[in-house]
This record gives sequence, structure tokens and C-alpha cells, in this order.
Amino acid sequence: MRAGIVGIGRYLPEKIVTNHDLEKILDTSDEWIRTRTGIEERRIAADDVYTSDMAFAAAQKAIHDAGITADEIDLILVATVTPDLPFPSVACRIQERLGAKKAAAMDVSAACAGFMYGIVTAKQFIESEVYKYVLVVGVEKLSKITDWNDRNTAVLFGDGAGAAIIGPVSENRGILSFELGADGTGAKHLYQDEYIIMNGREVFKFAVRQMGESCEHVLEKAGLTKEDVDFLIPHQANIRIMEASRQRLELPDEKMSKTVKKYGNTSSASIPISIVEELEAGKIKDDDLIVMVGFGGGLTWGAIAIRWGK
Repeated sequence: MRAGIVGIGRYLPEKIVTNHDLEKILDTSDEWIRTRTGIEERRIAADDVYTSDMAFAAAQKAIHDAGITADEIDLILVATVTPDLPFPSVACRIQERLGAKKAAAMDVSAACAGFMYGIVTAKQFIESEVYKYVLVVGVEKLSKITDWNDRNTAVLFGDGAGAAIIGPVSENRGILSFELGADGTGAKHLYQDEYIIMNGREVFKFAVRQMGESCEHVLEKAGLTKEDVDFLIPHQANIRIMEASRQRLELPDEKMSKTVKKYGNTSSASIPISIVEELEAGKIKDDDLIVMVGFGGGLTWGAIAIRWGK
């Protein structure tokens, strides 16, 4: 039995904050933000919309897409660094709202790589036949931990949620290989005090190196080559980091997801949000080989090679 993504959904707040909006409150410009990050706008959740609200909305869509009911879910994993409260977990809060009565539930803290960690954890339970369906959610309300007076970070982040049902898939499809990693010595470069603190130069160097290496490693583990890749879905942090990964895989421009332009960096939510975007655009089809790769505070990273389809 091989595990794969059998359902997926996302939630994006209605409020759009453009670069021109930020020009009014920060010493920055639309041109400066676009050329350095690729971001033109981002979604910001209302004050009365909580992380669990966004996670719940995305989870409902994923469950519907999978064609299952909430009471069939065995485990809920929520990747987030912005929970409603330190406890109970966001996973427990949405378990109750979904009516997933038999599901175990916990949050995963691996920053922007959290969705990768969640999927790989789900894979182990499914392929060992302990569980059949695991709900994995990547969700962040980064606006509540962003210093809106710091132009180096305020321009980067957005809010949103993406959710996937991980379950058994047909032969030759599903997760072919993965890599997870961490380097705690880099924790000082990206962390939360009251707000997000980031050494952009050091994080950039780490991300460019690690994203490319991780992509190559998962292909090697799966016995595949760069030529086999149909689509790349990198963590949507910065267009220059993403381009470095694409070029390392020697992929044409149209084979990489670039939702950072519309949504900014949504941390653990960025990869599932992007998957939905590309599915709706018809860019991902059954039996395509997809490489997903992310990095985040910790420092953490993760990559997955997956043959798309149920």
C-alpha cells in the first residue's frame, strides 16, 4: 500500500493588501518589493478570524474533495506556528468542529516546512496500515506576529490555509520518496520573539542551497531524474529562491508554481494553497510527477516526490 493525496482544499481571507497599500505605511515601494520577492499582494485575515477558522474551512473542502466523511478520519495533523492559543491544539479545535470523533489530533511545529513534516508523518501511519485517512492542514495567521513597522518582514507574509487528506492510492501513484531535515544551529536566523525576526541574507543562502539539494535527493531516492519532473511546487517564500530551485532542476518556467505573487509567504500553508491553484488551472494532471519542497525556521526543510492521482 502506498499513501498519497486523495483530497485537497484551501481557504484564503477576503482582504487583499497590495504593495501600494504598504507604500502608505512603510518606507518601501511596489517596485522594491516586486523585484526582491516577487510579491504583489497578500491576503490578511480579519481580527475575528482565527487560525482554527481558516483550518476548518480548508479541511471541509479537502474532506469533500476526497469523497469521505469526517468520521472516517483517523488522525488530524495541523502544521502551524500561529495557533489560536498555546493549547488546546488547532487540531483538537477543528476535530470538534468537523465532528471527526474517532480522530487523534495534534499540532506540528516545523514552521514553513510543517506541511511536509505532516504529510510524511501521515504516510507512516497509512503505509503501516495503522490508519486509513489522515487530515493534514498547513495554516497560518502570520499577520498577528508580523511587525507592520518593519519593512524587511512586513512585505513578505500573508494568511491562509491548505488541507489535504492523505490515504491509500492506486498502484504506481502516491508518495515515492521524501526527505526531512533540520539544522538547529541556524535557529538564530529566523525566529519569533514578539514578532517574526529574520536575518534575510542568511536565510536566503540556506534556502537556495537546501531547496535545490533536497529536490535532487528525493529524485535520487525514487530512482528518477530531473527529466522525469512534470511540475515543481516550492514553498512560496521568495521568487529568487524559487527560481534557484527551478534552475537546478533545469525545468522550464511554466513547470513551477508561482503563487507568491498573489498570496505572499503563507508559511506552512503555501504548498497546499499552490497545489489547489495549479489543479484549478489544469497544470497538474493524474500521473504527473510532482516535487514539493519547503524550508523554514528551525531551521527545517522537507521535500517530497509524488505521483499525482488517487
